[in-house]
Amino acid sequence: MSEAILLAGTRKGLFTGRSDAAREAWAWDEPAFPMEEVYAIAIDPREDDPLVLVGSTHVVFGPAVYRSVDGGRTFDLGDPAPVRFPEGLGASVERVWQLCPSPSEPDVVWAGTQPSALFRSADRGRTFELVRSLWDHPHRPEWEAGYGGQAIHTIVPHPTDPDVVTVAMSTGGVYRSEDGGATWTPHNRGIRTDFLPGEEPEFGQCVHKVAVDAGDPDRMYAQNHGGVFRSDDAGRSWTSIADGLPADFGFPIVAHPHRPGTIYVFPLTADIKRFPPDGKPAVWRSDDAGETWHETGPGLPPEAWTVVLRDAFATDTADPAGLYVGTRHGALWVSNDEGGAWAEVRTGLPDVCTVRAAAL
Repeated sequence: MSEAILLAGTRKGLFTGRSDAAREAWAWDEPAFPMEEVYAIAIDPREDDPLVLVGSTHVVFGPAVYRSVDGGRTFDLGDPAPVRFPEGLGASVERVWQLCPSPSEPDVVWAGTQPSALFRSADRGRTFELVRSLWDHPHRPEWEAGYGGQAIHTIVPHPTDPDVVTVAMSTGGVYRSEDGGATWTPHNRGIRTDFLPGEEPEFGQCVHKVAVDAGDPDRMYAQNHGGVFRSDDAGRSWTSIADGLPADFGFPIVAHPHRPGTIYVFPLTADIKRFPPDGKPAVWRSDDAGETWHETGPGLPPEAWTVVLRDAFATDTADPAGLYVGTRHGALWVSNDEGGAWAEVRTGLPDVCTVRAAAL
């Protein structure tokens, strides 16, 4: 690794930090997209010049995806990729919530939007086409809006099989296709729905984020609106792994990039306040797939009545892996040793909506 980059999408622009291999001192580019909300970022480092994709929403022109082929230093502002529904569907894209390059198909990029729809690009994010099979799913009219909106916020392509992709949404749950997107099956058995009466439904779960284990693509983890879960069968069934955490509510869940069984969460109280328990922010780590948990640190502030949103926690792929957290009060916290210690590298930003990082 010769350079690390850290991109933070906020409610008022994109902020990009750059560091050397130590990931201790960061220099910052001028803000990009200063009048736009940036809810989605993707970094694809497979080329010599890494591809950076940014999904932003302009108050006048609406949502679009912008490309950079020099690690986010410059963007092609004159030729954004619109993410639009075909004419006649009676729907419009309000926001791009997720961008995800396919690990098995170098030219494919997935996009998740609000309202809950999945788009696919076959030209590295230059154009996008609606995946009609999911939009036409008979469950879709019953998907409800979560507090932040009704959107596909998680896309998990299989690392080696292009026919397999998993998505998650609020509020609708986890769906999976194993036939290249031709059909979609809900994968929510075992995920609690404390906010709904009666038995847990086939779909309708308020999944906040899904991550995949580094050692087994069939092992998945989910942070929910009440509950932290693990699946050992590609999402067909889920079991609780919340025991040992100070709270089972939260938004992000992050899997270590190359250490099987290691995951991270940022617990929040489940009441309407949604603060860290007692106002003390903490990242919690499990090294045994959620069987036991311990608090990471030190280095985070002793008090911060803040929230970390579902896409504002990320890792890079270095060894040791870097961890990157953005908060709603505009701080960026970085650990360059997998959570052993933390440092605040930036503060005073607008609300941080999404964070992505890469070791180049």
